[in-house]
Amino acid sequence: MHSTESPPKQSQAAAAANWAKGYWHDHPRRSVETFGRQITMGISAIAQMFGDIFRGKFPFNEFIKQCGFMASVSAAPTLIVAIPIGVVVSVQVGSLVAQVGATSFMGAATGLGIIRQGAPLVTSLMIAGAVGSAICADLGSRTIREEIDAMKVMGVDPMRRLVAPRLAAAMLVSVLLCGFVVFVGFLTTYLFNIFAQSGTPGSFIGTFAAFANANDLLVALFKSVIFGLLAAIIACDLGLNARGGPGGVANSVNAAVVQSALMLFGVNVLVTQIYGTLFPAKIA
Repeated sequence: MHSTESPPKQSQAAAAANWAKGYWHDHPRRSVETFGRQITMGISAIAQMFGDIFRGKFPFNEFIKQCGFMASVSAAPTLIVAIPIGVVVSVQVGSLVAQVGATSFMGAATGLGIIRQGAPLVTSLMIAGAVGSAICADLGSRTIREEIDAMKVMGVDPMRRLVAPRLAAAMLVSVLLCGFVVFVGFLTTYLFNIFAQSGTPGSFIGTFAAFANANDLLVALFKSVIFGLLAAIIACDLGLNARGGPGGVANSVNAAVVQSALMLFGVNVLVTQIYGTLFPAKIA
């Protein structure tokens, strides 16, 4: 009995061990290769972008076209997300400050929350979900139709013609989206506090002006530039390396959204911690 049952169990265990070993060795290696490829492409695209701008060879027509396209696919979702974010921040912060008896500081708490974290997080979601997916789908469809190979055969550099203007457009649109979220989010928290939480306009604006400074907005805009750059690099890389027909494009778009979201959230935490360490908040 034991001699007939042991070989199948051993073979199944050996197969599971081999699969786990192969998975462990294959996926980290592929992740490192993808990360290295994205870094290489990002450095090359940034150098190409600035070099073309200084030499007067930057494709501004493609840049403007991509700016309009990215704004069209992200403006409405950003507005739809920014308003609920402002309401949620007002409700949660309002209940907290009411418990500690600090309702007079409602403007500072909600306004700074929107500028410092709300706007960058909403921007990262829109850049990763709307802009990044659109870039990846566009380049992925070009790749599987062999348009990229045809461009290389004709002597047209895809890095200059396609990637560099998309990087510049993504950074510009990301900054504009962040400023848009700051305005809409702050206006939402202000109106919600006045009309739904019985706050006073003077107290809201006064406490916000007492604690906020220009660096808060500059850091949020700096984060948005980094978000746009990283999301465009990831989307362009995965789009240009799409394989397997339309299904491969769909997989590349899914991977671009997931990788961009994880990367942007991590960068947001890193930049916030570095800024908080170098420029600690001063007690008034």
